[in-house]
Parts: sequence; structure tokens; C-alpha cells
Amino acid sequence: MTDAHTLHTEQLSLGYGDRVVVDSLDLTIPTGRITTIVGANACGKSTLLRAMARLLAPRNGRVVLDGKDLHRLPTKEVARTLGLLPQSPIAPEGIAVADLVGRGRHPHQKVFARWSREDEAAVLSALEATGTTELADRSVDELSGGQRQRVWIAMALAQQTDLLLLDEPTTFLDVTHQIEVLDLLTDLNRQRGTTIVMVLHDLNLAARYADHLIAVAGGALHAAGSPADVLTAATVREVFGLESEVVADPTSGKPMMLPIGRYHARQVQPATATATEASG
Repeated sequence: MTDAHTLHTEQLSLGYGDRVVVDSLDLTIPTGRITTIVGANACGKSTLLRAMARLLAPRNGRVVLDGKDLHRLPTKEVARTLGLLPQSPIAPEGIAVADLVGRGRHPHQKVFARWSREDEAAVLSALEATGTTELADRSVDELSGGQRQRVWIAMALAQQTDLLLLDEPTTFLDVTHQIEVLDLLTDLNRQRGTTIVMVLHDLNLAARYADHLIAVAGGALHAAGSPADVLTAATVREVFGLESEVVADPTSGKPMMLPIGRYHARQVQPATATATEASG
């Protein structure tokens, strides 16, 4: 099992240039659970994740890891505790898959230290878990979008951190590989106790895999709690501007959102017409 690290924000404000994206946000990530963050485009989801991974400095407030200001901790100490898979990572030109995945081991290595059996085992385990073992000797440049995404996830797994942040980890994946990746992250959480925070666009997958669901709107916290408490028709309307019906997922029992578009509303025949047809 992993160590029980804590992560939260205090009055966190973030932005780019003159634009404020996240404003005075207080947020607590449940330790040892799977948290998914949802919200409309440009609401601040990815910006928030970047700040929690120490890639973006706060304008005001702070991100707190284990009671300490995240942005004041040594870089390597943070990298051994917290890993990030960004939305559009860029690999060095010509790098082989195994070498890229191996870069996830850097936070655990000392200066001039040789590659260890532990490093080798971590890389092999990450390749096997993501179904990319057969790609180990290939150049990342040659891979499809879905294959490349699985390799990046393998690198994040090889880092073996107790907290793992992922920005749209199912991007470029077909539905089969989306489920495989989310099942893999669930296994990592259930078996190792890894705290996982994901940004997802698909509301139903977010609710299905989350222990804790966070809805962000306009850079502020709109709702947080269990999927059953957060994913409601009212939340979907207020956060996404979409009318919907929320029902129980017949497989998982979690809430499932059914959008109601202009062309998908139920067509109900007037009672008088039904009676007339019956008498005729």
C-alpha cells in the first residue's frame, strides 16, 4: 500500500496574463480515492490540475501537500510523491517506447546511480499493465494516437507515485481502450491505494469510475461529493447548460446522464387523440 499523502487547495487563484481562470478555490482531494473533475470547456479544470502538479504558480492562495506549500518543496521530493500526465505531452524526437517509460524512474534515481533491478521491474510492470510491451523497441513517433497515450500512461505508472494526476487520460482512445485504461487506474487505486485525480469530459465515465466527483464552473467549485450527490439534472443544467435526465446506470448503479436534445425529447400523443383512435 502507498503512504497516505494529503492534497488540498486554500483560496487558490490562477490565471494567464490578465485573465483569471480559477478564483479563490478551496478544494480537498480525498486520500486513497479516485476523484474526477468535470466541467464545461475553459472552466479551469486543466489549469487547476497544472497548479496541483506545481506546473503553474498561484496568483493567490496555495496548494498544500502533506501540510506544506507545494510550491516551496524540493522538485525531486514532489516528483517522488506526485505524478502528472498532462493533456498533450510531447516526447523527444526518435525516443523508443521503453526509454520514454524509463524516464518515469528519474525521481527515484540518485546522481550517477546505475539502472537498478527495481527500475527495470517498474518499467516492465508498467508496459505490461498498459498492453504496450510489444511496442517497447519502437519509436514513439511511429505510434498511433491511442498507442502513444497508453505509453504515456505507462510512464506515469513507472514513476510509482502515491498521488497521480491525469488530464484527459482517455484522449485518442477508442471505447475499448478507454475502459481498459480506467479499469487499470481503478486497479492501481484498489490494490496500491494510489490517490488518483482525473479530468474527464465524459460525464458518465467520470461518475462511473469516481469515488469523489468535482464539478467546476467558471473557475469556481460548483459541487463536490459522491457521484450520486453531484451528477444531477440540476448540476448538468447549471454547469453545462444542458437539459438531461439522470438515471441509475444498470451496470454500476452509479448515476448516468441522458441528454435531452431538441430532437430527442419524448413525443407524447395527446390523450384525446389516443381515445379517438381507440374508438375508431
